[in-house]
Amino acid sequence: MHFEWTFLVRLSALVLPAVMLMALHGAAYAAPASTPTAGVSLEKLSQQRIFFGHQSVGGNILDGVRQVAPALPVVEVKSPTETVAPGTLAHARVGENMKPESKLADFERRVDGGIAKGADVAFFKFCYIDFSGTTDARALFEKYRATMDGLKARHPGTTFAHVTVPLTTVQRGAKAWMKELMGRPVWGTLENVQRETFNRLLRQTYGGKAPLFDLAAFESTGPEGLAETYELNGEEWPAMSPAYTDDGSHLNATGQVRIAREFLAFLSTLPAPAVQPPIPAVQATP
Repeated sequence: MHFEWTFLVRLSALVLPAVMLMALHGAAYAAPASTPTAGVSLEKLSQQRIFFGHQSVGGNILDGVRQVAPALPVVEVKSPTETVAPGTLAHARVGENMKPESKLADFERRVDGGIAKGADVAFFKFCYIDFSGTTDARALFEKYRATMDGLKARHPGTTFAHVTVPLTTVQRGAKAWMKELMGRPVWGTLENVQRETFNRLLRQTYGGKAPLFDLAAFESTGPEGLAETYELNGEEWPAMSPAYTDDGSHLNATGQVRIAREFLAFLSTLPAPAVQPPIPAVQATP
């Protein structure tokens, strides 16, 4: 009997701390999937017709939206002329991965082809894979700005929003150390520099002037509020928090919910659609 009691006491001493750690871990990394975050107004979203162009990471965000706000219609549109009902988050895959110019062209084609008439808000995002270590981020940004400025001029009744480029994690550990020793680039370091260079230009150009969803900033801020960074050539650069991904680039379940909450809060800040004045009735001639 004494042996059994001693065994139970020792077992409790081992198990209880582990259970407490698991509980704390769950509190830090998991979030209820049914309640929108603070700042999200489903009432405001019910008035908006929103179009979002994306590829895989955008799909991850929408998966999170479906968990966080299941009542919000998320509808894929095939044609730019499809009707988008108020309160709808319409979306489509635009362009080809690794060909950022194709995404610019496809988004422009869709907006000019009817999206501007069917949606109050339109925007798209590049993907992490659109940027390599040799991408000329500044040249790409100039093409982006010229395209968006042209769309804004042609469609003044549409609100055009902007999204920073998603990041990836950077390789750590022995393999990364060996690459550095051999003078070889570590996965994620050079690529994130080009992504962040583009993102800084986005913030400088549109921050405070147009709606801007800073996806990269959210991805690089861990669940506990700590910034994920690395140093390259004496400068600090942001990277994706490992807590939000299982493969170093796409959002896992935790990342989907985390980013979806911020995404919905962002959409809630968008200006209300312009109310068109009623057409006056034609008076009959006496």
